[in-house]
Amino acid sequence: MSHLAPSQPAVKQQVTAVLVGGPDHLPGDRRVQRVSAGTDTLKLPHGAGYEHFRHHGESTTVDGVDALVFQWVMHTAIAE
Repeated sequence: MSHLAPSQPAVKQQVTAVLVGGPDHLPGDRRVQRVSAGTDTLKLPHGAGYEHFRHHGESTTVDGVDALVFQWVMHTAIAE
């Protein structure tokens, strides 16, 4: 007879993401985000649409913390 612990939902580790490029009016405080580890695309609500960013393998350090760099890809409008 085995004694297995009840299964626990997997908790995704959070990592820091730095958003590079895109509109100049995107505030600096929104350019650092927390995302789930393994995330390669990010869709950020902004104004009347979304700014899309993609991670291409680059990393950096922000305030002594390792961070993934997400480059701006495109803007899309919110569908009505």
